[in-house]
Amino acid sequence: MSNNLSAPNGPGRPKDLAKRQAILEAAKILFLSNGYASTSMDAVALEAGVSKLTVYSHFNDKETLFSAAVMAKCEEQLPTLFFELPDGISVESVLLNIARGFHQLINSDESVNLHRLMMALGSQDPKLSLIFFEAGPQRMLHGMERLLTKVDQSGALSIDKPRNAAEHFFCLLKGAGNFRLLYGCGEPVTGDAAEEHVREVVGLFMRAYRPETA
Repeated sequence: MSNNLSAPNGPGRPKDLAKRQAILEAAKILFLSNGYASTSMDAVALEAGVSKLTVYSHFNDKETLFSAAVMAKCEEQLPTLFFELPDGISVESVLLNIARGFHQLINSDESVNLHRLMMALGSQDPKLSLIFFEAGPQRMLHGMERLLTKVDQSGALSIDKPRNAAEHFFCLLKGAGNFRLLYGCGEPVTGDAAEEHVREVVGLFMRAYRPETA
């Protein structure tokens, strides 16, 4: 899948970056409100206030634009920097930051609506589901797997299967609360309740992978 995400160099760069951001914002609005099939590049151009040629100059096709829109939403809550292990920062603090960002992301209106859209379209267009998975969940899993590999190497935790541990971490954070939210029979967990849930999950994760003492 093509992915033309680079911004051009030169004097026009700030303007081009502003247009790219406007296109991404328009894409997120239209994909969620109209669905994937009913969102055209013309409609995105109109919503963003740019020409269709400008849309295509930043994103080669609708698949690339959809992927970039999903990735941009994930980056808002979980930038790549979150998955680093800075010197002097405890593993627990790093995990708490990731957990808070992820929990806020999956319970946002945009995320819930997007997941509902993918559940409706996934059986009709598996390719679209794969684009979504690679741009969102897969990206976060890769970042978490790399981080947990470093954590294991540091000796702070003992994690022999970082990929499995990454999946366990995110699934614990989603919990039953996110399922209820997706099904429309619950409200988002926020404030003190969200913080309590996040801390409980991180504490459980830390205990599960605590190195055995001799």
